[in-house]
Amino acid sequence: MSALTVLAADGEFEAPGPSIFNFPPLWDGGPAWASKPVLFALVGALIVCVLAWGAFARPKLVPRGMQNIGELGYLFVRDQVARPFLGKDAERWMPLMVSLFFLILLWNLFGVVPFVQIPIASHIAFPAVFAITIYVIKIYLGIKHQGFIGYFKNMMFPPGLPKPIYLLLAPIEFLSNLIIAPFTHAVRLFANMFAGHMLLAFFSMVGFWFLIERPTIAGAAVGVLGVVMTIVMTGFEIFIEYLQAFLFTMLAAMYIGGSLHPEH
Repeated sequence: MSALTVLAADGEFEAPGPSIFNFPPLWDGGPAWASKPVLFALVGALIVCVLAWGAFARPKLVPRGMQNIGELGYLFVRDQVARPFLGKDAERWMPLMVSLFFLILLWNLFGVVPFVQIPIASHIAFPAVFAITIYVIKIYLGIKHQGFIGYFKNMMFPPGLPKPIYLLLAPIEFLSNLIIAPFTHAVRLFANMFAGHMLLAFFSMVGFWFLIERPTIAGAAVGVLGVVMTIVMTGFEIFIEYLQAFLFTMLAAMYIGGSLHPEH
């Protein structure tokens, strides 16, 4: 029996598990996919569209209000994500990069919004759809700009290496670029949001259980620790949510740039 279980004098403490990510349909008899994460995924997309419309529908020469905020966000994505990897093609791909970054960021931040409290990307289907989309764009652009043979040749046989090395390198590059890269692109975002939300749920449950549900003198210190850790982890989770949105968008730009400019 764990120390937490011993301290819960009137019952056993049960840590939250993966079941906290399972949501029933929004209405009785509804399809399984019509759940809370899907609803807030749509709400997030709508919010991003409304904010973008408010910022750029009627741009002024001297920006004010929402246009100021929108331009700051645009410049951040352009200078920190698009230009380093897409070069002269950055402006062409900015609509995708800006939409991707802010939608993922908002979806992630839903994990710390009261009454929502679910990061959308903690459900693998959402980052998987984005990763597959980037994967398809990457292959399409690679074949379009380099030719079918040239794309796979540049990918698997980088110039300047001894020929025997290619026996080992070619299959590694093939697996890395066409199988491992899209898989890790999706899983990195999903795993961070899943694990972070689990930690927040755990510490929140500790505080609630030992201070409210089953208060004891012995458990009070554990409950206070749970509350403190919840506050600390919430701040840390907000940072991770921003970081994962940035990394996902940066990798998308890198993959697209690699197909457009294989020489780099």
